Amino acid sequence: MKAQILTIITLFLVLNAKAQDTTQSKVSLNGYVKYMNTVMFEDVDDFYRIDNLIHNRLNFKWYINNNFTFVTDLRTRLIYGDFVQMIPDYDSIISYDNGYMSSLSNNLISNNSAVLTTTFDRLYFEYNRNNLVVTLGRQRINWGQSFAWNPNDIFNAYSYFDFDYEERPGSDALRIQYYPSYTSAAEAAIKIDRHKKITAAALYRFNQWGYDLQFLGGILDTTDFVVGTGWTGSIFNIGFNGEASYFHPQKNFSDTTGVFLVSAGLNYMFNNSLSFTFEGIYNGYFDKLNISSFNDIYFMPLSVKTTSFSKFSWMGQVSYPIHPLLNASLSIMYFPSFGNSHFINPSFVYSAGNNFEIALFGQRFYGRFYGSEEKLNMLFLRFRVSF
Repeated sequence: MKAQILTIITLFLVLNAKAQDTTQSKVSLNGYVKYMNTVMFEDVDDFYRIDNLIHNRLNFKWYINNNFTFVTDLRTRLIYGDFVQMIPDYDSIISYDNGYMSSLSNNLISNNSAVLTTTFDRLYFEYNRNNLVVTLGRQRINWGQSFAWNPNDIFNAYSYFDFDYEERPGSDALRIQYYPSYTSAAEAAIKIDRHKKITAAALYRFNQWGYDLQFLGGILDTTDFVVGTGWTGSIFNIGFNGEASYFHPQKNFSDTTGVFLVSAGLNYMFNNSLSFTFEGIYNGYFDKLNISSFNDIYFMPLSVKTTSFSKFSWMGQVSYPIHPLLNASLSIMYFPSFGNSHFINPSFVYSAGNNFEIALFGQRFYGRFYGSEEKLNMLFLRFRVSF
């Protein structure tokens, strides 16, 4: 009920904002509506499962005065098709909210045919004065430097495979940022989740030797101490970035060993806009994951330690604008811990107008888990109208 009331209030504010003179208004509103059709199958001549998604997003910002800003972003999705029927407790999975304010996610409709779910993935107040920024509420705290895997992203871990959620989830947190200069920043943040576990850390970022460097330290999920570093720079005009984090259990500190997560990548763009990205990650937490199938990968709790599920993972991506309005890309991942397991992800994105986009994505998973072969193919056709 609380989530439904908040939804109504937000929609009222949004409609009221639209009615105001935008040249004088202290509010802003934008968003999009997307429709995506998904087809899933194991083999081309096999049984096909079809799913449909209508996805609306409203981004609302209220500039209260020169120092205070209120932000709330509402994500609403209507999902109908085979996935709703075939996946047990699908409605609970879709509406699951790991934040302390878990009531910000709610199913408005849930039956055997369809799920209508809403989520406030941003809801915060921001105070900004001189070099100081203080943010309280549901927000995104992104400390990552790498492209696909982010060992430094201890607040907002996300899955690379969830391509349709560009904004990424937020955290219920208090964040303080201070900018001593144009090239440096100091941050401290504390987050609480629905299980009242605390993640708290501080970060310092600066520029040295042509690199953006950062160092962080804190506590992850009330269980681990964490220290880490990240960098972004270049070697002979080739972009070079990466991250490393070390996690050590707080309990029995002297009798236990920690784990390392290290990622690094190279990227380069030619004069014709053809670009390449290559990245790899080592996950020292792999031995504790106990993965035996793709289901374990899809439904395991998402954290900074589980975004990669092989001891070593490798990724290559090539992207090229075939036409000023059409961009094509191909990503391939390789997971040596499971035989010749791999992931292939082609995509084509066409800008049909200033606010209209048509996209086609493909995903192929292939894996061998303890001698058992698994494969999964998915095609996604998406239409997006922005406003």
